[in-house]
Amino acid sequence: MNTPNTTLAGQHAVVTGGGSGIGAAVAEALLRAGARVTLMGRNAQRLDAQRENFSGLGEVACISVDVTSEESVVKAFAQAGAIDILVNNAGQAQAAPFTHTDMALWQRMLDVNLTGVFLGTRAVLPGMLERGHGRIVNVASTAGQIGYAYVAAYCAAKHGVIGLTRSLALEVATKGVTVNAVCPGYTETELLHASLEQITSKTSRTEQQARETLLRTNPQRRFVSPEQVANAVLWLCQPGSDAITGQSISISGGEVM
Repeated sequence: MNTPNTTLAGQHAVVTGGGSGIGAAVAEALLRAGARVTLMGRNAQRLDAQRENFSGLGEVACISVDVTSEESVVKAFAQAGAIDILVNNAGQAQAAPFTHTDMALWQRMLDVNLTGVFLGTRAVLPGMLERGHGRIVNVASTAGQIGYAYVAAYCAAKHGVIGLTRSLALEVATKGVTVNAVCPGYTETELLHASLEQITSKTSRTEQQARETLLRTNPQRRFVSPEQVANAVLWLCQPGSDAITGQSISISGGEVM
């Protein structure tokens, strides 16, 4: 008989971008470990659908938020209440040659992928410091560890997330709060499917050829699953991981960083 995992019992976790993909997988892993979870995201219908999917796993709440808006974030996190674990997962990727990267695309990548992490973290950190305990996990990307062609704005934002992670981890190192980043390679999510569509629409390659092109970056020759990313996030949130802070952990099948 399987022993229930209750390592996070009594803790409240917030997962941004929790309506699908990595966010939904992370939320499920935290629920199975006994945490109470609040899903945050822009699409209320998606959040509600995930709450239905998680029926029976534990207590799940849904709060709509635009992570790029300071006012929206402040309101959403005030509604959520005291938070022990924050997973900054909300993100967006868009490709363009650098010479075709206009200010709107540049700002959008920074707002969603970097400013959203800053605003969410700023909302939860005072309470964590007051209680002397907290876990912040930022879902970055291997694009925050190395460069990729045609996604300069996205890479810049994700490099910023890792810089923020390292800096804040040092500030709170003696305060009982850890701050880490996980850096997935290409993962089977809607973002991956959008990348494949973009490749096929702008080149003569088929979807299978596009997949093979992206798979070359992974020495294991397979895409990462959302559950594999969720397992790493869960590990960083569990008791016994308190000596791990300021790290950017690559989940990429051994891609050389």
